[in-house]
Amino acid sequence: MNVKRRNLLFFLGASVGAAACGSLSKPHNLRSVGQAGQLLAMPFAAPKGLAESGLSFQPIKGPMPLRGEGIAARKSHLAYETYEVVDDLVLPAGFAYDVVAAWGDRVGNSRFGYNNDFVSFVPTGEDEGYLTVNFEYVSLRPWLESYEIVLGKSLPLEMVRAAAASGRKFDLKTLFRGDPLQATLGAIAKELLIDQGIGTISIRKTADGKWSRTYSDADRRITGISGLDDDRWLRSTGPAVAVFEKKQGQGYLDGLGSRIVGTFGNCAGGTTPWGTVLSAEENFQAQVPELVYPDGTSFAPPEKIFDLAAGDFPRPGNLLGLAGNKYGWIVEVDPANPKDWGTKHTWLGRYRHEAVGVRVVAGKPLAFYSGCDRTGGHLYKFVSRDPVRDPKAKTNSRLLEHGMLYAAQFNPDGSGHWIPLNASTPIDPTLPSTLMGRQRLQLPRRPQGGSISIHSDERALAFKQQFNTLGDLYVGNAIEQQGAILIDAHLAANAVGATPTARPEDTEIAPDGSLYIAFTSGIDSKAGSPDGRIFKGPKGEVPYEQGWVMQLLEDGNEPSAKRFSWKMVAVGGEPADGGAGFAKPDNLLIDGSGHLWLVTDLSTGEHNRAIPKRTVNATSLQGLFGNNSLWFLPTSGPQAGTAHLFGIGPMECELTGPCFSPDQQTLFLSVQHPGEIHGRRQNGATETRKFAMRSATGETFEQRRTVPLGSNWPGKGPTDPPKPAVVAIYRI
Repeated sequence: MNVKRRNLLFFLGASVGAAACGSLSKPHNLRSVGQAGQLLAMPFAAPKGLAESGLSFQPIKGPMPLRGEGIAARKSHLAYETYEVVDDLVLPAGFAYDVVAAWGDRVGNSRFGYNNDFVSFVPTGEDEGYLTVNFEYVSLRPWLESYEIVLGKSLPLEMVRAAAASGRKFDLKTLFRGDPLQATLGAIAKELLIDQGIGTISIRKTADGKWSRTYSDADRRITGISGLDDDRWLRSTGPAVAVFEKKQGQGYLDGLGSRIVGTFGNCAGGTTPWGTVLSAEENFQAQVPELVYPDGTSFAPPEKIFDLAAGDFPRPGNLLGLAGNKYGWIVEVDPANPKDWGTKHTWLGRYRHEAVGVRVVAGKPLAFYSGCDRTGGHLYKFVSRDPVRDPKAKTNSRLLEHGMLYAAQFNPDGSGHWIPLNASTPIDPTLPSTLMGRQRLQLPRRPQGGSISIHSDERALAFKQQFNTLGDLYVGNAIEQQGAILIDAHLAANAVGATPTARPEDTEIAPDGSLYIAFTSGIDSKAGSPDGRIFKGPKGEVPYEQGWVMQLLEDGNEPSAKRFSWKMVAVGGEPADGGAGFAKPDNLLIDGSGHLWLVTDLSTGEHNRAIPKRTVNATSLQGLFGNNSLWFLPTSGPQAGTAHLFGIGPMECELTGPCFSPDQQTLFLSVQHPGEIHGRRQNGATETRKFAMRSATGETFEQRRTVPLGSNWPGKGPTDPPKPAVVAIYRI
């Protein structure tokens, strides 16, 4: 379907739900409010002169020549030989943004957290509702530099720095109760965890079209330490509760039973049709131990806590004695219930959750999709035991308490199937020879617990001969054994042959029921390697770092299908190599016509890194793509397959969590970690760098790019500290 003149900047998705937003970034489902299957009309038309292009906005100019921009290849060097990067959120002509909330703003009895990610809007009336936001992690340099300026208090760092300078190591064995250094470290750990988690704020659109906070009684923070010093525990459901409630086990027990202290690493998310919000705990391993024993109990917090001399505060959750097996889950929260501090549904599995897509069809089981954002991570689907009756009923939350978790196996011919993660599933690991790079595959270590890394088909086959089913790898009664499998989902999925993938960072359900998946990067790491038969560049390159978008269709379009088909519909990279012009797709958004929006997830250290000469090393070319950005990709019509640049983020940031207001006139967007590398920009500092660029057809030329060092966003004053913030974008 072509994009007609009447189409607007933002397109609608179909939903039977009450929620206006899901997510486009680590969040994820774009939803509109209306009758089942009805698409709401967009409120404003494309400006005069754009109708012929099939677009409702004039794409902005990025640092790289793109296909379809109307510039002859031989003239690209004239248009792109100089380029200035701007420390601001850059949007097309005719659009503007306002800051809705930023780090440090008051939320209930706490504060708006750091590195806001997923955003959800659940309406409570016309032009008002709850904005729920994830807070993923803390970027240490800008956080430390700006902490006192933003929050009006100081951190107790002097004693820690003095101890580090003296060479003192901070170990649990030596930090006895009453040691003032232990209290100091604990205070810092708490501050780091307070700035993570989930926040809900109430907002309303004013007569002048601006969104402002209304500070309702429902405004609240669920932090990384909720329940530690108060009664705001998170609750848990599903088989892993049987492990949490063990009185004795092979590993570490926190003594809290099914109660859980806090949530952190909150990255992606989703909004259910019944008005609750799902928050994904991603890189929890940066706070607590990830590995577990065969009974599902956690490894104990390691002795070394902080090493300030090394420049960071690793794993603050360890200092507070948090049990690692209670993190890495999906948290459900009802923003309208001020007494709801969140529920972790363990049937959805424990892994580095990124992406939340919920397919809700009346009369059929609920299907929940998510990805594990690590190299070699898997795509998962949970299918509820019981069918959906009323898609808007709050009782649908109970569907997340019973069912089965599956992991995907992709075949090179475009087919695939779902493997159940239960005790009877046969052991059949992927052969390392099918993986790229160093061909690493992590499997459960038995009987010791933890993991082993294998690199050869012979070792994989020996593992298969040693163990018959998942039940041979995990211990306990039937419920405890299932709980242990879910707690160790990543290693269990490896053991039964789920396909190691290329960092699945989003799962979006299209109006036709198909699933779109963003795979961010196809390189290997110490943690694992992707399947080189599935994740190849446009010319068959392996490894390939620039990412893909895949479309998956369940057999018969049934949510509970056991088989599926798949195809790649977009690939990142330079246009001259067949790429779309963006790199590392992260969060997706699907409009009512099936068109795609996406944001990118270039690592901060790669932004605008000088490339004076071309190399064959793809990693060294990441600097070509500039800052992280927001793109529109039509999937049909004359512009099909062409990526159009809509937004560029401030310096050293990531754009995440796009979410529409119910009337589709506002796009809420998170701007995460501005100034992550250089911190606060000083005196307008810039640097000019050289880049060996290519036109869309391959002609080479040199670009001189002016790059700000650090950030002053969102204040933009010459001495303003950089702060993560959520903005509202609108057409002027």
